[in-house]
Amino acid sequence: MKTISDWLASPWRRSTAAVLAGALPVLAFPQPSLWWFAYVALVPWIALIRTAPTGKRALYDGWWGGFGFMLAMHHWLLPNLHVFTFVISALLGALWAPWGWLVRRFLAPSSPSPGRVAAALVVLPSGWLMVELVRSWQGLGGPWGVLGSSQWQVEPALRLASVGGVWLISFLVVTVNVAVAVLVTVRASRVPAVAGLTATAVATSAAWVWSPRPDVQERVRIAVVQPGVIQGGPDGPDRRFDREEQLTRELAGEDVDLIVWGESSVGFDLGERPDLARRLAALSRETGVNILVNVDARRSDKPGIYKSSILIGPNGPTGARYDKMRLVPFGEYIPMRSMLGWATSVGRAADEDRRRGTQQVVMDAGHGLRVGPMVCFESAFSDMSRNLADDGAEVLIAQSATSTFQQSWAPEQHASLAALRAAETGRPMVHATLTGVSAVYGPSGQRIGAWLGTSASTSAVYEVPLSGGVTPYVRFGDWVAHAALLIMAAWCAGEGIRTLRPRFRRPAPEPHVPPVRTTHEWPARPGR
Repeated sequence: MKTISDWLASPWRRSTAAVLAGALPVLAFPQPSLWWFAYVALVPWIALIRTAPTGKRALYDGWWGGFGFMLAMHHWLLPNLHVFTFVISALLGALWAPWGWLVRRFLAPSSPSPGRVAAALVVLPSGWLMVELVRSWQGLGGPWGVLGSSQWQVEPALRLASVGGVWLISFLVVTVNVAVAVLVTVRASRVPAVAGLTATAVATSAAWVWSPRPDVQERVRIAVVQPGVIQGGPDGPDRRFDREEQLTRELAGEDVDLIVWGESSVGFDLGERPDLARRLAALSRETGVNILVNVDARRSDKPGIYKSSILIGPNGPTGARYDKMRLVPFGEYIPMRSMLGWATSVGRAADEDRRRGTQQVVMDAGHGLRVGPMVCFESAFSDMSRNLADDGAEVLIAQSATSTFQQSWAPEQHASLAALRAAETGRPMVHATLTGVSAVYGPSGQRIGAWLGTSASTSAVYEVPLSGGVTPYVRFGDWVAHAALLIMAAWCAGEGIRTLRPRFRRPAPEPHVPPVRTTHEWPARPGR
């Protein structure tokens, strides 16, 4: 009878198993939202890697598992990028190859010592965090699918986010996975594994007890306008504007403090279409409040296409404008277009690169309310929301459009990110979309009101609590990431010293052997 080890002896079978094991964590994210599964989702992958016969094979297991994770997390891109989705997943999956080598290095089948297991509980989560940090670079697609963001609806995890950001959640989730994997596969080292689980529980409890709670001072009423799916065509942008205008007019008399439209809610430059600017100004006068729209168009005052958050008052544009800074790779620009421009021939990649803004903006939305706008997947970047909170924003706003991926997991995944950003900064966040999912979260990351789903074409008013104070994450920034980097640097230095020590060790002197005495010779002068 063949054992599992025999079955995995085939490189292709082993690679297939790694892909499947790496894909498991996606079940913890929306739409399935099995948040609890994140704490054991890495166990099969870790158990597979530790049985790798060589370090090279462990590198492959890490790479294939990373490919499975990236492909599962971004599977909804397939209708748009087609085969290029596999290329991107393979390139990003390679980031997990060194992590696979680390897993085998610490948890190899030869019964690792308790000390090595204890080190693994710190080094392996740090190595995972290095992978997340590298792939979070905007040029590589940004921090979509960071493991810690799967805990967006778990109150203790959101409290951790206020202390160390989503990075602290990722670190502790990986620690739990490593500890459980040790309990399952290395029973001789149960003590450090249990100690790791206990330390994680203590850290979470400490954050729960001692981390500052947001101090709610007052409430504002913010309305979200979601027009729903509007069929394309030459007149599509005009029909969308008409629907948004109709929904906004229904808010007259609702006594709101701000109205927010979604990303690309206005498809024409307002300088080129003064008629639209006049209609928006009339809406502001009718509702008695400013309106934050998003213009996706070629600008009349400078070359190129921009996505811009623009605040409209009773007299038209107020002058407050934010141009999107971080663009979606392939969706809004093609990295290294001279080399990768062929992506336009196999999918719906950007035919023309959008232009980038140069700085973030905090706007005075009226009545003293200061808001910090972001556009689309900028809500995935912790540093952007932290900078806005540090600059005085009282409400964070993300204007988004996920209509391209309407029947996928993408809208729910995107909407969930705002909960993490709210908890990290202690500031409420409004996630307003064209076609859903629109959502609002309080300063602790708790959901306010109901989501506006992908089938809704409506407007909704939310009572949004404002809070003062500064969270530890806003104050100290990405200290968890820095600590993980120091841990990896210390481990690498230690490995280097252990490797080089034998080369520089002086050979031991030969032992002194006293001369042999005889009855006929003296030891000092032989022959006498």
